Amino acid sequence: MREDSVERTQTKPDGGGAAGRRTGRLRRKSTLIMLAVISSLVVFGTTTQTWVHVKLGQGVVQQADLNVAGSKAATAVTALALVALAGALAASIGRRVSRVVAAVIIFLGAVGIIVSSLAVVLNAQAAAAGPVGTATGVTGQSSDVTTTAFPLIATAAAVVLALTAVLIAWLGRTWNQRTKYDSSGAGAGRRTAAPAGSAAGSADPTAVPARPEVRDDIDSWDELSHGNDPTA
Repeated sequence: MREDSVERTQTKPDGGGAAGRRTGRLRRKSTLIMLAVISSLVVFGTTTQTWVHVKLGQGVVQQADLNVAGSKAATAVTALALVALAGALAASIGRRVSRVVAAVIIFLGAVGIIVSSLAVVLNAQAAAAGPVGTATGVTGQSSDVTTTAFPLIATAAAVVLALTAVLIAWLGRTWNQRTKYDSSGAGAGRRTAAPAGSAAGSADPTAVPARPEVRDDIDSWDELSHGNDPTA
């Protein structure tokens, strides 16, 4: 009975350890940078799709329907997505101060994307006014304007991008830093590896040459008394 309880205890899944591993992966530099890059690319990808669908009035001679892409409905979103992408790449190669600056740029770009995307959702008529006037040559015409899901997708990706920027600024302080224990361990490894290298025949200019063993006549007679040839 006691053995069964011990076995059940040993086979119990370690939920805390799995949660700790997931948290550790989230703190990694590669994970956060990749998340920022993917979020920026998602935002940029949505701007190539239709954000606003316009059904023109009967008095307009041109085409009945007009699809407005995100790059025209919210021109700032495309530029801000590229700025955030450049900031993510800069954070991956920069040091502590430059990494914080890049994280601030990413965060501001994400906020700008959120504001511009929500502006299209809340006032699609104003967002489509410029493209409609360019396509028809007439401004102020009545039209039926609806938005697609892509502005909301861009907003969600920008929220993830903003949170990632905060994590980069906060956790980036601990990236690529060596402690004194790492330095002492590396120094000990080099000191330990030096004799092995000299034994293999590598020349070390700072190494002290071993002094030859000095033997006198008494040592030679002792060797002969034990049956050994000292001249061998």
